[in-house]
Amino acid sequence: MRERISSAQTFFAKVVFPVVWIGGFSIGTIALFAAERMAGRPTPPGVPWVFLGATLLGSAAIYWYCVRLKRVDIDGDSLFVSNYRREIVVPLTDVDGVTENPWVNMHPVTIHLRRDTEFGRSIIFMPKIRWFLFLRSHPVVTELRLAAARAQGRQAT
Repeated sequence: MRERISSAQTFFAKVVFPVVWIGGFSIGTIALFAAERMAGRPTPPGVPWVFLGATLLGSAAIYWYCVRLKRVDIDGDSLFVSNYRREIVVPLTDVDGVTENPWVNMHPVTIHLRRDTEFGRSIIFMPKIRWFLFLRSHPVVTELRLAAARAQGRQAT
């Protein structure tokens, strides 16, 4: 039976939040640069450039932590990975390792693969929310490691 191991908030984090944040900051930055010309009001020196820097850095961070997220389901010996436009099937025998970043509040999990897929050699997803996991490993990491080891016929490490 197919089971979702990624968070239900993945779509919001991957699509909705980036569009709203990047769009809002971009419009605000453009408005600051255009304010003096359009309204005749001077903006404090340097403020538009600070907003431009924040927009660029924030957009890069949002791409790195949010836009790359995938929806992931597991069923028997396969992972079903989706970017919300297409879905691929990855056999658990292709899993080379599973890591996570406990320093980021959503604990992004990375599944490292032995071969290239349509989504690259790694799959990044946001696991289901578990409260009070600060700096502790998310249980899905162990589950994935065990499932991959079983599929590959070896002991989990």
